[in-house]
Amino acid sequence: MFSIVIPTFNNLDYLKLCLNSIKKNSKYEHEIIIHINEGIDGTLEFIKNNNYKFSYSEVNSGVCVAFNEAVKKSTKEYIILAHDDMYFCPNWDEVFRKELENISSLEDFFLSGTMVQPFESYINLDCGNNFENFNEKKLLEELPKIRYKNFQGTHWQPSLIPKKTWNKVGGFSLEFSPGLGSDPDFNMKLWQIGVRLFKGLGECRVYHFSSLSLRKKAWNNGAKTFLLKWGISIKFFKKYYLKSDKNFDNLLDEPKKNLFYYLDLCRCKIAYIYHSIFSYT
Repeated sequence: MFSIVIPTFNNLDYLKLCLNSIKKNSKYEHEIIIHINEGIDGTLEFIKNNNYKFSYSEVNSGVCVAFNEAVKKSTKEYIILAHDDMYFCPNWDEVFRKELENISSLEDFFLSGTMVQPFESYINLDCGNNFENFNEKKLLEELPKIRYKNFQGTHWQPSLIPKKTWNKVGGFSLEFSPGLGSDPDFNMKLWQIGVRLFKGLGECRVYHFSSLSLRKKAWNNGAKTFLLKWGISIKFFKKYYLKSDKNFDNLLDEPKKNLFYYLDLCRCKIAYIYHSIFSYT
């Protein structure tokens, strides 16, 4: 039904857990495409032996390259962007499918699931912070008791986007490699082509082990790159454009330009000028 794209970087135990959760908890059959960065922990052999579709980088190319390369191999109408440290919870794909029926008149949009994490976040439920102490039984028993509303302005994974829309904006921007800041940048590019539905679905859920793969190396200054590219901060974009984390009520519209908007915009412009003059790599 969907093309599920998963970058991985020497994270085989989590990747196996992620793949098993998709197999166990999906209602429909999906195309799974994995981008392997390095794969020196046995990932490359595991993926080949189990006949998964994959793309490959001998060195860690980051998530921007990983998503872009893997999506090239997708054959489905809709793409699911995910990470290898996610456990897909029951009914996740059925929630996405029903939402697609509700928005069938829209050509371009961005949907997201909701992360369940062992700390204060969207849904806070402690079922372990690594694959060794992961309490799957507790998750499957306790999570259905928790209600969570749909929300505005998400830019996180797991996310669903039409492949045609992905192609319109050219996927992820490589200036954000290896990846920090690439998600809001991707959504800003969607905003620029007229996308106004950025919707998080409270009943589509993954358990997230908190970006374990991202801790393996130094990362880029995505906040500065975003500011210099768009003239506003990620925080400003989320607050005034995406209206992030507010309860979903309708399609987004243009930002309301009140006093607070202009005060925050001035702060962005001052930061932009500063970084333009004193920027360093």
